Amino acid sequence: MSPVDTWAGSRARIDSWSLTVVRPDQSSGLSVAGAGLDELDETALVAACLEGREGAFDLIVERHRRPVYQLCYRFVVNHEDASDLTQDVFLRAYRGLKRFRGQSTLSTWLYRIAVNVCLNRVSAKTLSSEPIDDRQFADTRTESAPQTLLREERAIRVRRAIALLPKKQRAALVLRMYHEMSHQEIADVLGSSEGAAKANVFHALQNLKRALGEE
Repeated sequence: MSPVDTWAGSRARIDSWSLTVVRPDQSSGLSVAGAGLDELDETALVAACLEGREGAFDLIVERHRRPVYQLCYRFVVNHEDASDLTQDVFLRAYRGLKRFRGQSTLSTWLYRIAVNVCLNRVSAKTLSSEPIDDRQFADTRTESAPQTLLREERAIRVRRAIALLPKKQRAALVLRMYHEMSHQEIADVLGSSEGAAKANVFHALQNLKRALGEE
């Protein structure tokens, strides 16, 4: 059993893992043995992982876990589930790292894995029933109890409506509205054209507007 499989079986929290990757017989053709890991760019860091450089994949996780976690959280609105999904993303990334060709940035590749994991694992039912934590981003100091309740009820309805969108529309809307990605960046993540990304965002907003009515 590899170190990453041992880690996965323990279900360690995403913020406290320590992962050592060893791949002694896989070489990318780019030697990075003489450089410190912190000095490596993405391409060299991936090469270091494939060469079996100790701590290389840990550094990939350290650099990218927060945005990956935030993306997963936007799909489930639950810290524990987002942590589990994030672990799954990095497990898949580790196992598929040899297939990373550098045609996109490493962050885009990880986002693509994260979107697929979230869309495959999260159903509309679980999305619409999760508690809403958006209150942490709102100024509630001047809100009355009825106002707070109304805002939270509206947030639940919005999440339920988003959960019922077609998968690519849902993903495009999350990437656009919560992560402020350009249409081209969304296209890169979803593996589509920029025009298709624009269309998905547009139709997602139209469907959301229909679902919510005047609200």
